[in-house]
Amino acid sequence: MTCYVSHLECSVTGEKYEAGRIHTVSVSGKPLLVRYDLGRLGSEVSREDIENSTEPGFWRYSPLLPVSKSDNRVSLGEVVTPLVRLNSSAEFLGVGSGSIIVKDESRLPTGSFKARGLGLAVSMAKELGLEHLAIPTNGNAGSALAAYASRAGLSTTVLCPDNTPEINTQETMAQGGDTYLVNGLIGECGHIIADGIEEVGWFPVSTLKEPYRIEGKKTMGIELAEQMEWKLPELIFYPTGGGTGLIGMWKAFAELTELGWMDCPMPRMVAVQSDGCAPIVKAWEEGADHAEFWENAETEASGIRVPSALGDFLILRALRESGGFAIAVSDEDILRTAAEIGHRDGLLMCPEGAATAAAYKSAIDSGLISGDETAVLFNTATGLKYPMPEVTLRVNKDEEIEFGQFL
Repeated sequence: MTCYVSHLECSVTGEKYEAGRIHTVSVSGKPLLVRYDLGRLGSEVSREDIENSTEPGFWRYSPLLPVSKSDNRVSLGEVVTPLVRLNSSAEFLGVGSGSIIVKDESRLPTGSFKARGLGLAVSMAKELGLEHLAIPTNGNAGSALAAYASRAGLSTTVLCPDNTPEINTQETMAQGGDTYLVNGLIGECGHIIADGIEEVGWFPVSTLKEPYRIEGKKTMGIELAEQMEWKLPELIFYPTGGGTGLIGMWKAFAELTELGWMDCPMPRMVAVQSDGCAPIVKAWEEGADHAEFWENAETEASGIRVPSALGDFLILRALRESGGFAIAVSDEDILRTAAEIGHRDGLLMCPEGAATAAAYKSAIDSGLISGDETAVLFNTATGLKYPMPEVTLRVNKDEEIEFGQFL
């Protein structure tokens, strides 16, 4: 197979770094972005080649990914995740003549979109000869890393805040990750990992502290474009913690446009956060280029409980370039919206995914968007990983059944 990576570059200074070597962040401490020889790629690979690919899931986009040897691709049977229209929930959410579509990432291995980023990170770790990976996580990233690393024969250490949902920590441990609970937030877990690099010898795959998770996450954008026949919706609502997926999709749209595979208006990108942890929203409202650390972060949507994002400026840049915005919703609205969609459309959304639907409704109500536009919401994980309503109604087979209760 042919690898089209030309170099890596600092997301702030543009300084170039050699491909095929182990990298973390740039000398400026900023995320590194993978760059491709798109001229050569476009002359050797066509859009039809992608459409006719038989590779599983996101690996169908291998020419736009950094893995150079097919043997290093670590796969757990990825799929193209479906687009699910919320027809019955449309009135509740305020949809007019437009449509609201969920891209349901829960169908991926380990039940979340984290399979994309960690699948690529682990594949590149294998290619670069790394043996021990470490990650701070609020849940789904840890289980994805553990699963893909075990598949690749690599060791993993996973540090989670001690209020991480138990199902996530159990899943991570069950798939081979050495899992530890930390009495702090995800950033503090990351500090421990950074401090242990020299003594332990592990390699950190924290959000945007290595260059390849973003390449996996950008496949959400490529896949969406292909599913929509190389067009894009007017709006994309994305639950934003570290923001890798939002940054990655914006990168993907630029690459597809430069290749000439797509020629359409760009979507307005919308970063969705909980009002219990909304540093990007605050920075957006203040017109800042960077977000301040969010004190006492707390939300039921644990995946977006990220008080400080290394790529904050990249998130804000994508919002401004796209004409989008950042919006926060309450946990009460998140949980109510998840219940409404579950009852109306039968789609069990995770809290982070439900946050995008709650944000859509709030944006309609406040006039930020029109219900006549097409909006895609990202459901980033299966709702099965989160607490659900307790069943309290009972039937006693030994007593006379009152069938009126079933009406």
